[in-house]
Amino acid sequence: MHSVKKVKYLNDYKLEVEFNSGEIKVVDLSNHLDGEIFEPLKKVEYFKTVKVNPEFETIYWENGADIAPEFLFDIGK
Repeated sequence: MHSVKKVKYLNDYKLEVEFNSGEIKVVDLSNHLDGEIFEPLKKVEYFKTVKVNPEFETIYWENGADIAPEFLFDIGK
């Protein structure tokens, strides 16, 4: 099972995500921000505020939006 250890904003809707396995992937979320909870993330300035939730070991934003680490791993390159 994958979990997120670090996240870094790159540009646009791209993040560099480091997983518990040590793998680092670039994740482009530009086509994955559907739904009401993700609306604020469509503003890049807010998207940049991404953090790692150490309890759930994935990325999240203050509005409560989060994304499963397995999904991030699968779409990452």
